[in-house]
Amino acid sequence: MEIFETLYKEFTGFFGYKQLLEIVKTQNYEALLTQKGIQAFLGPLIPLLLIIEVIRGLFYRRYSFPQYKISLFTYILNRFVSSFLSIAMVAFCIGFFEPYALFKTTFTWYWFVYGYVVWELSHFVYHYFGHKVRLFWCLHSTHHAPEYMNLSVTYAHFFLEAPYADIIRTTICILLGVNPPLLFLIMFIDGTWGAFIHVGENLLKDGRLGFMNKIILTPSHHRVHHARNPLYMDTNFCNLLNIWDKVFGTLQDEKRNVEIEYGISRPMKKGDFLDAYFGEIVSLGKDVYHAPGLKSKILYILMPPGWSHTGDHKTATIVKADYIKVHQQELSVETRH
Repeated sequence: MEIFETLYKEFTGFFGYKQLLEIVKTQNYEALLTQKGIQAFLGPLIPLLLIIEVIRGLFYRRYSFPQYKISLFTYILNRFVSSFLSIAMVAFCIGFFEPYALFKTTFTWYWFVYGYVVWELSHFVYHYFGHKVRLFWCLHSTHHAPEYMNLSVTYAHFFLEAPYADIIRTTICILLGVNPPLLFLIMFIDGTWGAFIHVGENLLKDGRLGFMNKIILTPSHHRVHHARNPLYMDTNFCNLLNIWDKVFGTLQDEKRNVEIEYGISRPMKKGDFLDAYFGEIVSLGKDVYHAPGLKSKILYILMPPGWSHTGDHKTATIVKADYIKVHQQELSVETRH
């Protein structure tokens, strides 16, 4: 009986309908107007869309288990680990850094706008380091390993990435005055949108969302972010607002003549969960082990993926620059159209 109880808790936890069910049972529908009520209503949205996405894939015969395999196994492993390892980094950072905040904000609409802009900055910083520092890429690469895009990818993360991300994002937001209640609301909204932008073509063929592609970061932008095409590497680091990608020159629209290839540039064992989860860590360990001298060993950890002590660098910046140089003419034609 205990195993069935555990499975039931995992099921309700994944679909997130427990709070909504409680509101329906008590008929306290006024609760839907509160922050917790909104969270209860939106919580089951992404899991529900994931199921619809799978069903549509089956109906149109575009579904195959390997498309979801790595994400599924990653979610299961992370759930198993998290039951033994609970890291409350958000609470820790709030308690530690709040006394040092530059100023205090309140729960108003204009501070909400300010807080969201600050949150996107903090997300950009965490995400940028996740691609530009080899050690952090080891934590983030699991999310990029799947060679397909669908809603299950939102659950594919190395278990230590969330604590690392929360330390950076929460610290920046708290120091810049975003108060905790406001921060939690922003995190929930951004988390919901951040999950939705992983929607696959089985559910949403064109991810540009019409005119919204010019205003915010859409699923199309995030498909570009997950691509291993040289032109698309290390772009679109923000989640919803594209302001910081514009500021730092990392905004990249999807090109109609450049088909997206998902996954990472390192050769992988196709569909291998262990390689997707631990492969980059193993690769870094080998590079550090074979590197001559302490300086080179440290640089392998801190420099971007693709850096080499031999000088034969294959970082995303270099690979992208070489690609643009060769394909400059056809890219300029696409831009004009």
